[in-house]
Amino acid sequence: MNIETRIISVMGQDWNVAVAGPKDADRTLLLCNGIGASVETIAPFVNHFKRTRLIGFDVPGVGKSPTPFSPYRFTNLTRMLNKILDELGVGKVDVFGVSWGGALAQQFAFDFQERCHTLTLAATAAGMIMVPGNVSVLSKMATPKRYQDPDYMLKVGAEIYGGEVAFNTELLKDHAIAMRAGDKRGYVYQLLAGLGWTSYFFLGQIKIPTLILMGEDDPLVPPVNGRILAKRLPNATLENVPCGHMFVLTQAEVVADRVEAFIHEESMVGA
Repeated sequence: MNIETRIISVMGQDWNVAVAGPKDADRTLLLCNGIGASVETIAPFVNHFKRTRLIGFDVPGVGKSPTPFSPYRFTNLTRMLNKILDELGVGKVDVFGVSWGGALAQQFAFDFQERCHTLTLAATAAGMIMVPGNVSVLSKMATPKRYQDPDYMLKVGAEIYGGEVAFNTELLKDHAIAMRAGDKRGYVYQLLAGLGWTSYFFLGQIKIPTLILMGEDDPLVPPVNGRILAKRLPNATLENVPCGHMFVLTQAEVVADRVEAFIHEESMVGA
């Protein structure tokens, strides 16, 4: 699939924005990526969508989006994303968020619910109110080294992500090569955005249909967090994926087909 990128400036911040898929598609999926991950890393996932327009982006401080002068909160990002959609001439969207991007997706769905058809959450949690992963894994997440050093990614990737990457070194290598790491300050800003943040108390106000996908062998975000989300969201469906944290890439076709089926099934329900 051909992916077009452009720089869009909103609220004094430049964003690298990627758009793919048919322009006349009935549905547009806004993709919120994991911490430190640039738009290039989701290409294997994006390529499996057949009838959906997709919009991805580099969060400020990641990839080709410059690091802002000061830290930000998720609410700052959602306001900018809302304006980016205006710049692109996009109305309502389906929102997809994986890992750190799942928190951003939850915040966007809460702040701009009238702009969202559906919400899909993958390998994510409710922020500070969550069941944490393995301590050793979390300590390795505190540094952007795996995004800046492909050899280090290959060394620690299996421990961090679990599942198929434990023996699929080629996939992990491709993922490391696709990284376009920002600077350390940009990574720290992403960590700070989630400091003290939780969606737990506002999830009950998100009424749109929600699909929650959790990896059964996820050492970073244990699958019990999916049950917490499902209990708080009024219109949620929870499904487990037989993989680790990176199932969006290790099972890209299966997950893309499931997400695409979900958003288009909901379009029929709402017709």
